[in-house]
Amino acid sequence: MGFTTILDIIGSTIIGGFLILLLWRIDDASIKNVYNSSEELILQRNLTTSVMILEKDFRRIGYCKNYYALPTTANIVSATDTSIAFRSDINDNGNVDIINYYIGSTSELTSTPNPRDRYLYRVVNNEIPVKVNLGITQFRLTYFDVFGNNLTPPITNFSSISSVQIDVAVENVVGYGGNTAGEEQNKYSTAYWRQIRVSAMNLLR
Repeated sequence: MGFTTILDIIGSTIIGGFLILLLWRIDDASIKNVYNSSEELILQRNLTTSVMILEKDFRRIGYCKNYYALPTTANIVSATDTSIAFRSDINDNGNVDIINYYIGSTSELTSTPNPRDRYLYRVVNNEIPVKVNLGITQFRLTYFDVFGNNLTPPITNFSSISSVQIDVAVENVVGYGGNTAGEEQNKYSTAYWRQIRVSAMNLLR
C-alpha cells in the first residue's frame, strides 16, 4: 500500500510538472503574441506618420503659390543617397523655402535598445532641424533622368534629375528578447515603404 502511494505521488509530481511547463509555455506565448501585436501596431503607425510627411513635401517640389518667385534653375539644390534639399512654398504664402531631409547617425540615438534606428531630420530654411520620427533604420534616395536612367550621387547637374525614388525602412525601437540558448536576444519587426519614381510637378523649370 505504501509503495503504491509513493508511485502515485511520483506520477502525480511528473504529470504536475508537465502541466506547469505547458502552462508556462502557453503564458509565454500569449505574452509574446500580445507584445508582437502591439509593437506591430506601433510600427505601422510610425511608418504611416513618416510616409505622410514625406509624401506631402515631396509632391510639392518646385511648387510656389507665386509661380514667378521660383528661380529658373532646377528646384532640387542638393542630392545624395541619404539626403536631399529642394525648393518649395511649404507654407503656401508665395515665398520660396528650402526643405532639407537627411538621416542621422545611429550613434546619436542611444536612448532606444535598437542599435540600428536613427532620426530622420527635416529642416525648413535655416530653422532648427526637426526629428520626423523614431524607428527609421533606412532612408535611401535614388535619382533618375527623364529617360529613366539611374543617376549616381554625387550629382552636380541637378537639372538632370527628373524623378526620385524614396526607400524607407522602420523597425521597432524595442525588440522582443529570446530565451533560448543561441537565440537572438532582441528581435525587431521591420516595415518597408517605397515610392517609385516620384515625378513632381515643376521639378524642372
